[in-house]
Amino acid sequence: MSRFVCTLLLSLLLDVLVVFATTDDLNGEVKIEVLFMPQECTQKSKRGDLMNVHYDGYLAKDGTQFYCSRSDKTGHPQWFVLGVGQVIKGLDIGMADMCPGERRKITVPPGLAFGENGKDPVPPNATVIFEVELFSVSRGPRSLEAFKEIDVDKDRRLTKAEVKQYLKAEFEKRGEPRDEPVYEKIMADIFHKNDHDKDGLISPKEYNIYEHDEL
Repeated sequence: MSRFVCTLLLSLLLDVLVVFATTDDLNGEVKIEVLFMPQECTQKSKRGDLMNVHYDGYLAKDGTQFYCSRSDKTGHPQWFVLGVGQVIKGLDIGMADMCPGERRKITVPPGLAFGENGKDPVPPNATVIFEVELFSVSRGPRSLEAFKEIDVDKDRRLTKAEVKQYLKAEFEKRGEPRDEPVYEKIMADIFHKNDHDKDGLISPKEYNIYEHDEL
């Protein structure tokens, strides 16, 4: 089956399974429609996992497209860590328990999207729809167990070399090795978002997205 394209029309051609995820604190409901499910699912996404996805955003009101990762910048799939606020709350909710190769249509209410202020070109109080295709999911390099694995010299600091070595091993273990520029892109993103003091190292405090974990 060919990769799905940037259009809402595709959802009309596929059988869908509708499930719901709710959140109490933000008074919203995320609607998830599974557009395609692979026959085999080796690993389901969870909080803290490293995700590689293409996603396209539309306004629910009139179907106007406001974002397409395939046409943004280099057109490469986007990298982010699930469940830690690197994407809007609705996507963190809507992309949980996804399988590599799965495609979903995720409808997000304003309170879990861009809120009462909006974010150009999304207007205030807008319900938005994302069509998402997950290419790969691996244990993110930001969990307690992973920190200990990455920290090869056990000095409680993560260097770029240690993080890169870990990422390479994870992808190769899954039979999905990547070209060098891909690893460099992930590295730049990880250190940009986590090396808060810009010393070229990630400390336990900078690294620990799970506040209850003890490093």
